[in-house]
Amino acid sequence: MTRERRSLEPLDPEAVHARFPLWIGLGMGGGAIALSSQDTGASPTSRTPDAGGDGTPDPADAGVARAVANRDQAISTALLAGALLGLPFVAFGLLFGREAIALLGAPPEVARLGGTYLAIVFATAPARHVSLVAARSLQGTGDTRTPMYVNVVANGLNIAGSVALGLGWFGAPDLGVVGVGLATAAANVFTAVVLTAALRTGWTDAGLVRPADPIVARQLLAVSAPAVAEGLASTLAAFPLNAILLGFGTAVNAAYQIGRRVFQQVTSPLSRGYNVAASVVVGQALGDGDPGRARFEGRATAALGICTVGVVGLLLVGVADAFVAAFTDDPETTRYAVAFARVYGLTASFLVVFVVLQGALRGAGETRVPLVARTSALFGFLVGFTYLAGVVLGYGVVGAYAGIALAYVWMALVVAVSFGRSDWAGRAARMMAERGSLAED
Repeated sequence: MTRERRSLEPLDPEAVHARFPLWIGLGMGGGAIALSSQDTGASPTSRTPDAGGDGTPDPADAGVARAVANRDQAISTALLAGALLGLPFVAFGLLFGREAIALLGAPPEVARLGGTYLAIVFATAPARHVSLVAARSLQGTGDTRTPMYVNVVANGLNIAGSVALGLGWFGAPDLGVVGVGLATAAANVFTAVVLTAALRTGWTDAGLVRPADPIVARQLLAVSAPAVAEGLASTLAAFPLNAILLGFGTAVNAAYQIGRRVFQQVTSPLSRGYNVAASVVVGQALGDGDPGRARFEGRATAALGICTVGVVGLLLVGVADAFVAAFTDDPETTRYAVAFARVYGLTASFLVVFVVLQGALRGAGETRVPLVARTSALFGFLVGFTYLAGVVLGYGVVGAYAGIALAYVWMALVVAVSFGRSDWAGRAARMMAERGSLAED
């Protein structure tokens, strides 16, 4: 019964607000991974100042040095911007935390506790942004291990701290929600400090410098802004969709949350990995001056996604009831949740194509197309079509099933057409030429 009561909550207020700094950090990280991957591809370690061994500087040396400098400028600028963009969240959490939770319909006591939690977590929003940007920056250089190791340790500390401080175990004080917030905040700070130290101490090939290049800063903003807007649109679309689903009944709303969570649990790790991999390999291929290889890498990664995530989605269709049983035992909610999970499973191939090609386009510095694809799908199909078919035409929850499927098909179609036909490779080349990252022949 406890599981069912929780599943019927329309939206988790704390989780909703926490998505805003998350998307800003990921957006800034998207800009960092684009520029760092391109400049890493333009400055391979095999190039040396004396390529011929005769004491004559390699003609490409100046371009390589500039690419390295630009990479470090991009990473450093993104880290600084991320930290600064986190400051408004610090003020917001301290001044309006309780009101922000109450605005979503939380009871007074829940709003008070949730506001305290939000204030604590938002206090480390700058660190959260820095950690996300640093992780994406390192991944852009090809170093995916360091962020993984740091995040594994940070997650372990977060879990241990949440149990100890949230429940009062192991001799720690029982602080409840405040304890969980403190554990999360500490994990944010830990991740930011360690990743920044890795960049600062020479642990990685990339380094930190004083941000001073306006061209790099402008390009970083141009790539990051649409990515941030894309994430914020996803969060904003959740509110009208939630209202529509609640109109179909609390069981339907709960079932949607469960079905989506089941799907995310079994597919998100692979999808996120392919997204980052596509950004890195496409960006580095473009930096190396090989758009043909970049196009092949993007398509190959998308095909791999279909063969893995798509297959997992189809398997989910057959075993959805078993997964849903872990979240609820209410028969009505279970019936709807299984249907939602199966819709997600059937459209998994379309979603992974979008996720992969979104990453590939981001590696080229093209984040406007994914913004258009996701925003039009969310408000045109997930919200708009669901309302039209489900409410206006009276098809109820069936309209929501169709809205989800149409949204994912549309998202995949838009990015696939753009990846196949638009001049994203030329855009990347022009950006690299503008900041001087292309080696002269």
